Amino acid sequence: MNHRYEVLDVIGKGSYGILYRCKDLKTNNYKVIKQLRRSKHRTKKEIKLFENEISILQKLNHENMPKFYETFTHDELLFYVMNYIEGDNLEDLIFYKKVTFNEEQSLILLVDLLVLIDDIHSKNIYHGDLRIPNIIVNNNQLLLIDFGLSKQNDSSGEMKEQDYYDLGEILLYLLYTTYPTKKKKALPWTEELSLKKETVHLLKRLLQIEVSYSTTKDILKDLQAAILANKM
Repeated sequence: MNHRYEVLDVIGKGSYGILYRCKDLKTNNYKVIKQLRRSKHRTKKEIKLFENEISILQKLNHENMPKFYETFTHDELLFYVMNYIEGDNLEDLIFYKKVTFNEEQSLILLVDLLVLIDDIHSKNIYHGDLRIPNIIVNNNQLLLIDFGLSKQNDSSGEMKEQDYYDLGEILLYLLYTTYPTKKKKALPWTEELSLKKETVHLLKRLLQIEVSYSTTKDILKDLQAAILANKM
């Protein structure tokens, strides 16, 4: 591909694009190449979304996020190249490898994720798709991927609120990993999970049940209080 990259396998397929794991024949390093599907080349809107994703990746500057290298066209198709990130995503860890997280571990993991969110928000970038498949764990390090739905300079604040809400959803996923699944009656998480009141307060604000957060600083303050409560 592009006389430089040898395609090794397909690692992701969506309605929007295709991800290939490739070998860079110049450096012998592994890279990931994303292709905009041929069907998406028919409208300027779809091409603009792809270009927006590239623009966002070019602004990222964090070792725990994708590193952008270049764009190219091949057979009239659009591609861009980024580094290959090793590790398991949280979805695979939870559902296939059956890894569990207790309350304190869940909160600590969220701190690591919040650091990454704070970094992109400081650049006026909002992820828009914070889900467990888009969080990679490698050697106890947390990495954030897939900026395909991300936006820049969201003046309405909706994207920031969405990211914060998604943090609440991720925290719930983690907390439920230690919940016994044989319960007969499905109840709200406030009744099913036995949590410290500080964690409940944090979740209710993230999930906008109570007054929602406006800054990552406020979230971190409540996160630290919840972690401290779990150590006592």
